[in-house]
Amino acid sequence: MYARILGFAAVAACLAMPVSAAVALGDAAGSYTISPGSSSIRFSIAKAGGGGFNGAFARFKGSIRIDNSDVGRSQVNFTIFPESVGTGQGRIDTFLRSDAVFDAANSPEIQFRSTGVERTSDTAALVTGRLTARGKTFPEKFTAQLDGLKGGTIKFHVTGKVLRSRYGMDVGTPLYSNIVEFDMTLTGKRG
Repeated sequence: MYARILGFAAVAACLAMPVSAAVALGDAAGSYTISPGSSSIRFSIAKAGGGGFNGAFARFKGSIRIDNSDVGRSQVNFTIFPESVGTGQGRIDTFLRSDAVFDAANSPEIQFRSTGVERTSDTAALVTGRLTARGKTFPEKFTAQLDGLKGGTIKFHVTGKVLRSRYGMDVGTPLYSNIVEFDMTLTGKRG
């Protein structure tokens, strides 16, 4: 549910590259399509007293457009398909897909659309945007770190935290944390 946001933050990392970095921003400018086969969207939710659970989304898609002349005008669009959630525990996966959490039958997509990108260092950026899940839309932000650019392929490490209660997914609180932590590795191909 929050993974989609992470994908968007990845785009920001690319946008964060300054002209003086090892890879010039001009080299990264262009449009990229996220490659799900070489990317991952992982999340974790802590539990009071220790433990909790980790999961990932197997299906997602996205695009990134890096504007060379104005990084702030760059765009990140990302969609996650919540029916693809997996924790390695069938009972939990079924529960997460149900109307108690993602409501995947009635809300088959989680979308993130960027509204701004701000450089925070030579290779990092803060990506802000609007996240929509279960018919509710709120502003969210992610940190994106550029991991590399080679042969038309760009890689990002994206992290962020989302409050699940905002999207009507607060079942199990306070035993389970309201904060969902995202950790994404995103690979984009130019073209």
